Amino acid sequence: MSGYDLLARSLDACGRDGATGGLRVSGAPGGVLHLRDGLVVAAESPGAPGPEALLLRSGRVDGEQWAALLREAGGARWPAAGLIAHGYAGAAELRVVCLMALQDAAFAITAGRVDGCERADGCEPPSARVEPGETPARLLRDADRKRAAVAALPHPVHPDRERPRPAAHPPRPLTDLRRELLAHADGRRTARDLAFRTGRGVYTVTVEIARMLADGLLECPAAPATIVVHAPPGPIRHRTPPPGPAAVPPAPLGLPRRSPGASGITGSLPPPRQPPGWKGLFRLRGGTPG
Repeated sequence: MSGYDLLARSLDACGRDGATGGLRVSGAPGGVLHLRDGLVVAAESPGAPGPEALLLRSGRVDGEQWAALLREAGGARWPAAGLIAHGYAGAAELRVVCLMALQDAAFAITAGRVDGCERADGCEPPSARVEPGETPARLLRDADRKRAAVAALPHPVHPDRERPRPAAHPPRPLTDLRRELLAHADGRRTARDLAFRTGRGVYTVTVEIARMLADGLLECPAAPATIVVHAPPGPIRHRTPPPGPAAVPPAPLGLPRRSPGASGITGSLPPPRQPPGWKGLFRLRGGTPG
């Protein structure tokens, strides 16, 4: 059974049982799907930014305002009441952010490697939830549709595999997202890394990187060639010298005296050199490539 089939069967069983709690998915990147009465209300994965990152990136609230809201809410991770009371976002907007984060984490989990699934009824409930929740079947259909959409692009990429870098001088004008990706793509960051760096959905970033590769704005450096070191065919055998005349006694250890300057080198070595001293909230939502 494939990892995706294992996850689908586990989630389907949770839905049929009306489970409340968590479904822990092991693998890379893995994550936790939170359920209530058989519906998925949140998902967390190290492979996708959470709702906090998406909300902050939208520009509706800055870092200082967010910290003040957390203090006002007594340290709650998702101060929804404060966000609404201060006019930073409406209830419908917050639901969109939570739904985006849920779907993005589900995409990251299914696009990666799934090694196992186990229920974790005692896990901490999520701070940001989608009400009333998504059915497991609908959530997985959405994630699978996104995986197929990425695979159908001319230059498909994996959220945690390719590490693009700028390829050519970009034309003008560029979209905000493309400008950000060009600024942070350095040949070491994957789509997942760039999603966290820019505060965008990992699906959105993965699709845009694939499109930029097709447009010649990004390239993926080739992996360095592996240097193969061949071991010797067998143990090293030391050659025994043939018998001969008696060995000449070694010369005395003392060195002969010589006159200063006899070598012809009169200069000295020079001293060692010193070393030289959040755009609009709804723009975050990535569409399916078409």
